[in-house]
Amino acid sequence: QVQLVESGVGLVQPGGSLRLSCAASGSTVSINGMGWYRQAPGKERDLVADITRGGTTNYGDSVKGRFIISRDNAKNTVFLQMNSLKSDGTAVYYCNARNLWSDKPNYWGKGILVTVSS
Repeated sequence: QVQLVESGVGLVQPGGSLRLSCAASGSTVSINGMGWYRQAPGKERDLVADITRGGTTNYGDSVKGRFIISRDNAKNTVFLQMNSLKSDGTAVYYCNARNLWSDKPNYWGKGILVTVSS
């Protein structure tokens, strides 16, 4: 099993920046991809960004050019730098991890609420 713990400040003004972190523990040797999804009130959970152990990244269309995902493999930690945040960025952000043999998330964090508001 893998445990994921998210951290980061949850309130930011429109146009501002915020950085989220997620640390994995447990059976991390089986993990390849790590990343973030988000779920806004009344909406489905959507991909924000994903990064493989080798550094290949994938972004949701709505965040391309504004968000940057990175990873420290030695610390089993993934980061999400969010820039130029908009009000539609208000959501619960969930860290996830997927196994080497999987193309979908296998593990989820509890989520962290990010509010973009003036």
